[in-house]
Amino acid sequence: MPDEYGLQLLGLLTHAGHKPTDLTGIALASVVPNLTGRVTLACNQYLKSDPLVVDAGVKTGIRIRYEDPKAVGADRVCDAVAVMKLYGGPACVVDFGTATTFNAITAEGDYLGGAITAGINLAAEGLFARAAKLPRIDLQRPPSVIGRNTVHAMQSGLLFGYVSMVEGMVSRFREELGPKMKIIATGGLAEVVAKETDVIQHIAPWLTLDGLRIIWELNQSTP
Repeated sequence: MPDEYGLQLLGLLTHAGHKPTDLTGIALASVVPNLTGRVTLACNQYLKSDPLVVDAGVKTGIRIRYEDPKAVGADRVCDAVAVMKLYGGPACVVDFGTATTFNAITAEGDYLGGAITAGINLAAEGLFARAAKLPRIDLQRPPSVIGRNTVHAMQSGLLFGYVSMVEGMVSRFREELGPKMKIIATGGLAEVVAKETDVIQHIAPWLTLDGLRIIWELNQSTP
């Protein structure tokens, strides 16, 4: 299995016009524990570099106020680090991935926690898998909120339903973080959702990767 990941990494480097000797470092954020070791080994064997893995022992520049700091996903930590560096707090980060997450960061740079729900695509696949008469659909904006056929009705429920959820959750987060809270969206569907609401102030498609880079830089500096 490390061979598979190693070849993929080499392929990505080649596609970008680089070779392993061009690398100055590797940072890894994983929310799939059984893959972390495999990817680390692939980096060792194929890229001749030991990656910095984002975990509880890594400097992040923020304080994790979760009940169990080790339970916070590395992607959520990267998002929070990037937001504090690029936008400042207080802030709510909405990350549209496999799961849709809402993350709260205070003005002082404390990561408080947040909320997790199923992502839009996961919800769509759930409908297709569990309801025999519902088709698999592309997430596109329907002609109106009131769908006049099954596809449009599903698109309305998924898109506008998630937009309404985002608006409601942002309102609730603002009650706890205060009126100066910034709202930053990231993830594959951030732009799709942001087009339908005024509550999202910034779209940052590379937020997680920005955070990963910032964490790597922090851990290269002299203590």
